[in-house]
Amino acid sequence: MSEYIKFIKEKLDKNMDVKYREINTASGIVHVIFVDALCDSKFISEYIVSPITINRNFIVNIDNIKSEILEANSIGEVKDFNDGIIHLLSGDALIVFENYNKVIFCEAKGFSKRSIEVPVTENVIKGPREGFVENFVDNIALIRRKIKNPNLKFENFTLGKKSNTVVIMTYIKDVAQEDLLDRIRNKLKSIDIEFLLDSNYIEEQFKESRTFFDTVGYSEKPDIVASKILEGRVGIIVDGTAFVITMPHFFIENFQMADDYYLNKYYSNATRVLREICFFIALFLPGLYIAFTTYHFSLIPSVFVFRLAVSRAGVPFPTIVEIYLMMFFFGILREAGIRLPQPVGQAMSIVGALILGDSAVGAGLASQVGIIIVALSSISSFLVPKLYSVIIAWSPLIILFASLLGLPGFYIITITFIAHVASLESVGYPYLYPLGTWQIFKFKDILIRGDLGNISKNIGEDHNNEKNNV
Repeated sequence: MSEYIKFIKEKLDKNMDVKYREINTASGIVHVIFVDALCDSKFISEYIVSPITINRNFIVNIDNIKSEILEANSIGEVKDFNDGIIHLLSGDALIVFENYNKVIFCEAKGFSKRSIEVPVTENVIKGPREGFVENFVDNIALIRRKIKNPNLKFENFTLGKKSNTVVIMTYIKDVAQEDLLDRIRNKLKSIDIEFLLDSNYIEEQFKESRTFFDTVGYSEKPDIVASKILEGRVGIIVDGTAFVITMPHFFIENFQMADDYYLNKYYSNATRVLREICFFIALFLPGLYIAFTTYHFSLIPSVFVFRLAVSRAGVPFPTIVEIYLMMFFFGILREAGIRLPQPVGQAMSIVGALILGDSAVGAGLASQVGIIIVALSSISSFLVPKLYSVIIAWSPLIILFASLLGLPGFYIITITFIAHVASLESVGYPYLYPLGTWQIFKFKDILIRGDLGNISKNIGEDHNNEKNNV
């Protein structure tokens, strides 16, 4: 197999971390090849090199080596030349025998990785604290710990012509719809991409185009992903990222948080309703304010109209310019707070907002009411972080239509917004499910959370009796 050694050396030329070890045996030279940065050198020394060295006079054939000599847990045969390169770059050690036409790989992964920590993006008051990491093997283990079911499946794909990234599709057999599985499986197989570095490369293949809504779900918490898989969803794990994709994903899920299932039911429902109200405040309040103050003074109490007139007496801009300007300033503060280091960013956001609001009123750039409207809208958007991009995109449009036509314009853009959301799909399912559709899915937690016992009963229902047009 000297040609195979030559092939590897040509492919991995000028890589100082690729190590070659030669061992003389009774059956010829045995070559052990591995990437030092990806493998555990101590493991290779103790369980691969040492057994071969000790039994160098007893090596008879490949089966003898695999069953009696090597002590590694995972051993297999390489399919072809390129397959061996993939195993090598995935943290496996290759064993090439001079007088045999087969090549063996042994799992010897030992690269450094981040330990399981509390997820930053999905904090909870009560409940599991562990979050996914960048290593797909650990992520599979986290899901298996939650779902001890023999029907839980993990299908393996390798995507990216240059990156050869491992992608795992996970679901529960006989719970997930076969049509859904076929749709996702075929889409993954058809993805033609040069490299894949993050789960978003996969998300964009399944998302609806030309929309700010995320029609594909994602989470950093194993308990959330496990609950969705138990409902019949499909999870997509991408090696190298701590976010796991879930499909299908519905609009109503943007208002659901992990805390909802670990705290008191009535408190959880109250906070969920609050989040739903805050979404509409963040999206529609500035537009309504523009419509009322520009065209429909008669709908505002007269006492408040006089106070509003006094507040805007020194502002040289029209109301729409004032609102746009303050939204722009608050947007800058938000982005600056996110990009700066966390302790500095939080302090800058709070202090900056206070100083900016007070200074804008003092300088005559905005009225006090305008500051309150924009501030309330911005703070409300923080309660639904997954819909922040939607609010940023649609709120200025709503303000524009309301400033041009008043309440009729507000109604027109609102109907357009609803029609747009209703037209979206998530891997074949209506995005607004269960609103306006006869399709059925194992998803009982809608506007408010019911008893956990009733929610969990949907796991045992028979999917074959459900009507589905996917």
